[in-house]
Amino acid sequence: MIFIENEHIKCRATLSADLEFVKTAEGDAENSRFVSQWTVSQHLAAIGDEDQMHITIEDSKTGKKVGYMLVAGLKNNNNNIELRRIVITDKGHGYGRQAFILMKQYIFDELKAHRLWLDVKTYNERGRHLYKSEGFVEEGIMRESTFYNGQYDSMVIMSILEHEYREFVHML
Repeated sequence: MIFIENEHIKCRATLSADLEFVKTAEGDAENSRFVSQWTVSQHLAAIGDEDQMHITIEDSKTGKKVGYMLVAGLKNNNNNIELRRIVITDKGHGYGRQAFILMKQYIFDELKAHRLWLDVKTYNERGRHLYKSEGFVEEGIMRESTFYNGQYDSMVIMSILEHEYREFVHML
């Protein structure tokens, strides 16, 4: 069931039994302003969709669930895969960075993607810093493209190309 792991985290397919954790994680006050709130039905649809991966992140040592990720575009003819969301419940322990590193490796080495992209709210400084520090570049801003808590938010589009990923990994 585990498809990628390192000494810090394990990433596995999300099960319907994990959805209570997933809903709690995305609804947490530290996460809810950064990710859209999905219904259980939307999560179940993503779990069953061959074009997406719904992934639960666990601590390798304890087995504790510490977050989840959604990846989309697995069947994209242009080999562009989207990291739709990454949500971490236990912040400050490096789980997000480790999950991000493992997912980049999997997407480029196993799925043979040409481009990995994501969007992030302009005020999500923690996320933007992580993505930049992992080799992503800002491509542009979708101005006032999402509505949350009574106001419109702008989204930064960020990506990394396969050759940029290889150069980034080589520099480490």
